[in-house]
Amino acid sequence: MTKLAQWLWGLALLGSTWAALTMGALGLELPSSCREVLWSLPAYLLVSAGCYALGTVGYRVATFHDCEDAARELQSQIQEARADLARRGMRF
Repeated sequence: MTKLAQWLWGLALLGSTWAALTMGALGLELPSSCREVLWSLPAYLLVSAGCYALGTVGYRVATFHDCEDAARELQSQIQEARADLARRGMRF
């Protein structure tokens, strides 16, 4: 099962549970305070997921590792390409 299918399955499960609780399909009599929180739960979950995503991206950017060996190799390839182009008559 792909990661997308797992996420969609989880969202469908949470969504159907939320819908069953808010519509009263299970026959449970929830207190009004629980129903008020339950109605706004999708918005809270969406904001929480956004904060998590933003935090994860920020952390990954902050701890990004430089590849010094690859940078040196790329610089040497650039120098070789410039030398080759200079031999063919191109000026920089």
